[in-house]
Amino acid sequence: MQTSEKLCWSVAEVSKLLNLSRNATYQGCLTGQIPCIRIGKRILIPKSQLEKLLSGDSPKGDRDV
Repeated sequence: MQTSEKLCWSVAEVSKLLNLSRNATYQGCLTGQIPCIRIGKRILIPKSQLEKLLSGDSPKGDRDV
């Protein structure tokens, strides 16, 4: 499988995509508002789960905005 499309984004990448600070993005990951996985000390946000959250398909996606 060779693809140039990323399956996961870093916290820094997601903070730019969502126009949030890095601290706010880390906080969202820690509280479960942003779906993430940990690999060692690294926090990654799966693209598919973030897209579900933003589309409103995820039960964790609070729509209080």
